[in-house]
Amino acid sequence: MFNRLISFFGGKRNDAVAVDLYRRIIEQARQPAFYSRLNVPDSLDGRFDMIVLHSFLVMRRLRVSNTPEAQKLSQQLFDLQFADMDNSLREIGVGDLGVGKKVKVMAQAFLGRVEAYEAGLTATDDGILTDALSRNLYGTTQPALTGLIAMAGYMRAADQHLADQRDAEVLAGNVDFPTPPA
Repeated sequence: MFNRLISFFGGKRNDAVAVDLYRRIIEQARQPAFYSRLNVPDSLDGRFDMIVLHSFLVMRRLRVSNTPEAQKLSQQLFDLQFADMDNSLREIGVGDLGVGKKVKVMAQAFLGRVEAYEAGLTATDDGILTDALSRNLYGTTQPALTGLIAMAGYMRAADQHLADQRDAEVLAGNVDFPTPPA
């Protein structure tokens, strides 16, 4: 999959960095603990939302760098993520005419979640963040309050963990995330 994405961008160095970041996001979003311990729905929607959550955290970290290189990398990461979503929809059999519409809906969902998660992380208490997680990450399921609180704590810890990483490492695609809570 990732080789296909590298070829999508033409294989340039900066593009390879975006692919590395995206690979790390996907690996973290697929951690079984999110689904088994924190009860994130193990569905297409749940997996999409875990990718969105981690992409948001990385893009938020890139925004803090406030450099043209970081802005470009953030845009490449966004483009790569939605190119992958497009390819994934095609692989599961969504017809060509429906793919564009579905990707547009996914992009709007991403932007809405970014706004909600940003508001939640900048708030002083976890109420806004847990509401955003309940509405988006958990969707129509009824998450336990302990799971919401643990997920909000994870997001705050991951945000701080990324903030503690040096700009040079982040811009080289070398990010890591904390371990999901038990």
